[in-house]
Amino acid sequence: MSLDAARHTRGESLFVDDLPQPSGLLHGAVFSSPVAHGRLLSLDLDAAQKHAAVRRIFTAKDVPGENQIGAIIPDEPLFAEGHVHHIGQPLALVVATSPEAAREARDLIRAEIEELEPVVCPREAHRREQFIVPSRSLRLGDEAQLAEAFAKSATIVEGQTSTAGQEHLYLETQASMAVPLEGGRLRIYAGTQGPTAVQRVAARVLALPMSAIEVEVLRLGGAFGGKEDQATPWATFAALAAHCLEQPVKLVLQRSEDMLMTGKRHPYQSDWRLGLDQEGKILAYEATLFQNAGASADLSPAILERSLFHAANCYKIPNARITAHSCRTNLTPFTAFRGFGGPQGMFVIESALARAAEVLGVTKEHLQSINLLQSGDVTPYGQEMQGCVSRRSFEQTAQRFDLAGARRATVEFNAKNKRFKRGLATMPICFGISFTNKMMNQAGSLVHIYLDGSVQVASGAVEMGQGVTAKLRNIAAHTLGCDVNLISMAATSTTTVANTSPTAASAGADLNGMAVRIACTQLRERLDALERGLPWKELINHAHQERVHLSSAAHYATPNIHYDKDAEWGAPFAYHVYGSSITRVTVDCLLGTYKIDSVEIVHDAGKSLAPLIDRGQVEGGLAQGIGWLTVEDLAYSDDGRLLSHNLATYKAPDIYSAPVKIEVEFLEHDESPCAVLGSKGIGEPPLMYGIGAFFAIRDAARAFRPVERSGAEDLLCAPLTPERLLMYLHGNR
Repeated sequence: MSLDAARHTRGESLFVDDLPQPSGLLHGAVFSSPVAHGRLLSLDLDAAQKHAAVRRIFTAKDVPGENQIGAIIPDEPLFAEGHVHHIGQPLALVVATSPEAAREARDLIRAEIEELEPVVCPREAHRREQFIVPSRSLRLGDEAQLAEAFAKSATIVEGQTSTAGQEHLYLETQASMAVPLEGGRLRIYAGTQGPTAVQRVAARVLALPMSAIEVEVLRLGGAFGGKEDQATPWATFAALAAHCLEQPVKLVLQRSEDMLMTGKRHPYQSDWRLGLDQEGKILAYEATLFQNAGASADLSPAILERSLFHAANCYKIPNARITAHSCRTNLTPFTAFRGFGGPQGMFVIESALARAAEVLGVTKEHLQSINLLQSGDVTPYGQEMQGCVSRRSFEQTAQRFDLAGARRATVEFNAKNKRFKRGLATMPICFGISFTNKMMNQAGSLVHIYLDGSVQVASGAVEMGQGVTAKLRNIAAHTLGCDVNLISMAATSTTTVANTSPTAASAGADLNGMAVRIACTQLRERLDALERGLPWKELINHAHQERVHLSSAAHYATPNIHYDKDAEWGAPFAYHVYGSSITRVTVDCLLGTYKIDSVEIVHDAGKSLAPLIDRGQVEGGLAQGIGWLTVEDLAYSDDGRLLSHNLATYKAPDIYSAPVKIEVEFLEHDESPCAVLGSKGIGEPPLMYGIGAFFAIRDAARAFRPVERSGAEDLLCAPLTPERLLMYLHGNR
């Protein structure tokens, strides 16, 4: 059992809200816009300021530096000025002696806003040319070649799809505490995946050098991408108040506040057209993705890019044009979520293949199998596939879990049953590992060996339940050649390892693990220069006597990655992760309910650093993907109001949503030469297996209501909730 797991089990793990309260601690609450779009005419703070417990109320005029927190594009103020662009946009920060008093006073604030028409649909934003960034396109073959490929196609299918957003629903809501230090310095305890991002933005807002701000992260109670960029404003609010009042300030969102004011997975709407030859091999693919970015950029441009990169999934497509628009709407800015746009892109090509299989009268798994990538094939973004095991993983899955037998059993069951229908779907995946922004593919570490033989490792990796600290301990112990129980992990801090990338993109163990390994290798080489054969503790004591330096700092930068955004061509990923799944479901066609009977997976983890952790990541990612595509219905009104704003109106997946049976096997003897100790990134790729659950349910629904009886209606809108399924099954009655 890892150290974190033991502490969690005993209830000893500390999160931001558990930290000892410093003397004079104050608490913050944010007042936000009640309307989605409008001119901010005035803020009436009088009643709130008269509250006995209030120490100060901050607005835009109180910012000493820049009132700007935008990460990629400077289009997001910390406090709204002049206009409001989404419900939940911060207007004021109330600081009081207790969190209850801060919220009471906040509720006394009144905003006068001249309402303007909001836009909530990305297609409408596209029509109005409201874009976050210029649109982008990937191409394989020129326009003439694409047109010729469609002309040669024996079968052409086209249609539309949509995927909704998804609430992160991390166990620990957004939380931070800022403590003033002497000399005008500041320490921020932040619940963030990106300590350096918090440090940089807080310094900008406070007009301080980054060196005057320390950011420390012990652990997060979950994140899933929701604390990569969106943890920054809450930490900055606490920092602003602590700096100005010269007292510690804590800000912890309640669940309803968190759901209202923070971004979620991006909803997408898409158009597509697919051309295939007589055998079912893909000749041409054309897709247009409309990303609902929300009111400001956040990380939407980077997420849009990854949607483009994964729009072909694991299929060889000789002629392609894939276009994506980042559409500005009057909703809370959408943000990173496990998969980072990749699942939204993959869903479109899987929808096209599902429709094509029906038209051709073959199974979808047949079309998938004959179109899989192989080494040497080139993706629409220009990367030549190397070490591609897409076909191998699919074939191993089919053989190990008897895909042919499962399909026969499904057909036989459906022929004998009217009310209940079974469905089956395979889901092969190909997911690139690296930040698509080359600059972010670097990491640092600092390792100390102490005189008693114990070792402390510091890195830029943030532990958020994914087990990265356990992996880094294993890497350090393996490289140093000492007992893993001698290794401890320091809290992630900008004072020990500076200028870090966020823990995201499934690269936390890759980047930081490499940096830790380099530092430990340097130490091991110094020790090996001494007398060999001594027990560890004696060796360390001897090294100290010989004045050997027992600390090492290291830096790692991922090699051989490059991408030309003007040409939309290059090799943005260090490597790819592959895998395949078979999902089987049973649908009650009278009620529209369904049960996921089993999900069987062969996953490519390389040489796993921690097989038990990686198995948990596969199962957890699968569950989260199933939730996104089946029960999690993120809903907004036409005036931009979040309707699913609490856990009474937003259904999260629970034990009853989980598959009855999950079986995971790792692809054998496939080590990655590009990641630490032959491992592969694990966090995001398994979420895509959840797409298989959607298409298995659709498969069962089509068995009840065949294509010829459904007319132009299709079932390619996610999430496929029981309500939507029931309407489809009986929609013409």
